[in-house]
Amino acid sequence: MPASRADLASFADSLASRLPGDWHSAYRQHDQYGDQFPLDDEVWDVGHVHWAVGVFVLRHDALLSGPDGQRLCVIDRPLHLDQFLVAPLEPGEGLKPHHFSGVEEPNGIKVGNDPLRAAVAVSRRVLPRYRSALAAVRHNQQVRPEPPLRPAPPEVDQVLTLTRYADGVLGAPYTTVPAEARDALYIHGFQYHPHQCAFLLPATYGAAGQALRVQAVAQQLAARGIGVNLRHSLPPPAAAPALNTRAALPGSTPVAHRR
Repeated sequence: MPASRADLASFADSLASRLPGDWHSAYRQHDQYGDQFPLDDEVWDVGHVHWAVGVFVLRHDALLSGPDGQRLCVIDRPLHLDQFLVAPLEPGEGLKPHHFSGVEEPNGIKVGNDPLRAAVAVSRRVLPRYRSALAAVRHNQQVRPEPPLRPAPPEVDQVLTLTRYADGVLGAPYTTVPAEARDALYIHGFQYHPHQCAFLLPATYGAAGQALRVQAVAQQLAARGIGVNLRHSLPPPAAAPALNTRAALPGSTPVAHRR
């Protein structure tokens, strides 16, 4: 007899008994909304199941424990009275965030309320991906027990300060640009304006295009021992041309040293 929405516990028991290997089900009632928060952290899914856990009040769930540390969660599928969601849970076992790097999430699936058909779907579509992902993170744990050390920022002898003006133009006065940095500015779209006596990157590139060019400049100059700072100018007086503005906020955000 297919289980109904009210029988999540019964459905989960029947599903566990039909999965390959030794599986057991534990039904969990949520007395308050916060009881589902740990599940939100554990569910190994970046699709429908993670969305459902993060958005809807579940009220209950079932935890299926299987061989080799495998764990599945079963929840009602929101807005569908005759369906459930089944998803793998991340392993504990002392694993750290970097052990999951590069490992694709196994993700869960929706199933109907017939335990036999659901068991077939889970066995074919969830468990193989889950076992593969488990093996990958456990391998990473063995070969990379600790997170990799990030290299220290390179030492710089000079600093180039770029100012973003109110009209969106990025620029630096000619006298402040080290000679070794000028060719990098030219290559990445900066133009020398003699009347402004400055290297300027037009706003027509857009914020994203400017960011890519500044990053490329910073990487190239870092190899030459030149750092890059980015500052935002104060709004220019109404009567003054925006490109002639030289006032800048006292704080600056380092760009060149980021990797």
